[in-house]
Amino acid sequence: MEQQPIVVKRTSFGRGILQFIKYMFATAAGIWLFLFLFLFAVALIGMAVGSGSSTTVLDEASILKLDLSRPIVEQAPDDEEIPGMSEYASLAGLEPKDGLVQILRSIKNAKTDDNIKGIYLQLAMQPCGWATHKEIRDALLDFKQSKKFIVAYSEIMSESEYYLASVADKIYLNPEGFMEFDGLHAEIMFFKGAFDKLGVKPQIFRVGQYKSAVEPFLKDKMSDENRYQVTEYLNSLYGTFLAEVAASRNINADSLRITSAEMLARKQEDLLKYRLVDALAYYDEVEADLRKRIGLEADKKLPFVSLNTYKKTVLPENYAETKIAIITTQGDIVSGKGGDGEIGSEAVVAELRKVRLDKNIKAVVLRVNSPGGSALASDVMWREIQLLKKEKPVVASMSDLAASGGYYMSMGCSKIVALPNTITGSIGIFGMLFQVDEAMRDKLGITYDHVSTGKMAGLNSALLTKSLSASEQQIIQDMINKGYETFTAKAAQGRNMTQDELKKYASGRVWTGLQAKEVGLVDELGGLDKAIAVAAELAKLKSGDYMLKYYPFQKPLLERLLDTGSETMLKKGMKEKLGVVYPLWSNYEKLSKMHPVQTRMLLDVPTH
Repeated sequence: MEQQPIVVKRTSFGRGILQFIKYMFATAAGIWLFLFLFLFAVALIGMAVGSGSSTTVLDEASILKLDLSRPIVEQAPDDEEIPGMSEYASLAGLEPKDGLVQILRSIKNAKTDDNIKGIYLQLAMQPCGWATHKEIRDALLDFKQSKKFIVAYSEIMSESEYYLASVADKIYLNPEGFMEFDGLHAEIMFFKGAFDKLGVKPQIFRVGQYKSAVEPFLKDKMSDENRYQVTEYLNSLYGTFLAEVAASRNINADSLRITSAEMLARKQEDLLKYRLVDALAYYDEVEADLRKRIGLEADKKLPFVSLNTYKKTVLPENYAETKIAIITTQGDIVSGKGGDGEIGSEAVVAELRKVRLDKNIKAVVLRVNSPGGSALASDVMWREIQLLKKEKPVVASMSDLAASGGYYMSMGCSKIVALPNTITGSIGIFGMLFQVDEAMRDKLGITYDHVSTGKMAGLNSALLTKSLSASEQQIIQDMINKGYETFTAKAAQGRNMTQDELKKYASGRVWTGLQAKEVGLVDELGGLDKAIAVAAELAKLKSGDYMLKYYPFQKPLLERLLDTGSETMLKKGMKEKLGVVYPLWSNYEKLSKMHPVQTRMLLDVPTH
């Protein structure tokens, strides 16, 4: 009998499903194509409009307006505010940021720019680290050598913003405003109680009694060791703050400490009494002062020039064939290319190789701003730094944070430069697994069963569905111990110490830059300019013989929108919806990405 072909009949329902899928994909593709073309067109228009900004002519009596209310990152793309694009960038979660590099460059240029008569500091609560504010503050102090004025105004300030304001010739506070002057405060969130209720059992492995990153999962309060180290570095931070504010305001440092400790400046009038501010005034009164300073009539508009505009008028350095490369890194350390707010080992290694092979680059400054992260990724970057250091000097410039994995990146450099209020050290290592079988069974009715080719299979799963045996626990602890020995051995090599001597300052303990200098974990105190000067000296380069070149290349706004728009939009939406609970979700997201072995300090320790 002849075999009949098999015929599959399409029912009307099947045809409908296929049609639906076809139209769904076509619609999605159309939307993405439209979005791409629309953003591309707006970008072209924006660049065309923005191209004229480089020819901006400043008024002969201009005032540089530094509105430092936006997040500050190490280096921001120059097209952060292309006309017509900023609104769409904001909707996509790519909020505009100011780059520290551009801020410092603008202040330095304004010092010798005859068209800039002074700086107006507009301050608001600003979430950035003490070292970042120190860099800006030092640049403002240098600007004052020109005898030009600095006027500061704010409606609300914490100590962090006041640290900047204190350099001003005159500090104004809104008559109904508020200034916090009561000392620094660190607060840590603990999850042990929640885990107990959920039935989640953290399996923690660490080396170092100060390695406190795991404490929130084990305890309901700080250990004695962690309380000691946090107290020590907070007092160091505040000591630097009080000393520098006292010098700028010509106030005795001891009396300033008492004013803070007793919270004597509680009312606006108290701020005047203790000479913390110069006047209580509304913004229009501040404007009147600024007009008077530049000889402008009352009915004339103040000739403010914003940072975004002014940075485009700053001429690039004179071209020189010889260069010093500055590689900026910021965020959590992860393997791979990394994303927004992350230091991807693969991406950083590519930049390090690029500058190593460039014969015109004679020295490198590695700018580090990181609480740490993956031990493996940190070591991968350390190795590439060693290869680079054999051919040209490499200087680490520590920013707000260069702790744990951030210190791992820095310790292999030829020299380490940190600011007095940098947070660094935390030389320690830990591993963390979460046993969830009880939680899943009791809360959700989900159970697990196992089949394995060996009794140790499944040991490296981030979520454990069975208890670890003593031998399994020992395997992981041995791995952590080995990681700690590797970390401290390489740190000792970089610092020219014996490993036993280095371990005195390790065990996960956190230090300020000032403290780290005293114990030999860093070489010099200073900011990015100091690190560049050290790099030039090591390379035997004289001022004017070289130019600076920054890495990595900053992607255009359109490309960033297409690369990270959906991810950053999700984060923005979660932050808006979750409110005060957002830090919990943020920490969970970080935990879910963690490599089993970590070199990092606490996930989030605010100091305000």
